[in-house]
Amino acid sequence: MLYWTLIFLVIALIAGALGFGGVAATSAGIARILFGVFLVLFVVSLLIQVLGGHA
Repeated sequence: MLYWTLIFLVIALIAGALGFGGVAATSAGIARILFGVFLVLFVVSLLIQVLGGHA
């Protein structure tokens, strides 16, 4: 998921540099959403590992 976030971020940067504001804004929004989902899943996974004990 972090891979896709970086891809959309690169697309947003390239589109912004070339003057495509709508594409850049959309790609940046998607990257932001994906990063938020990644962060939530990472924290949940970390809490499960810490609080769940040792398997």
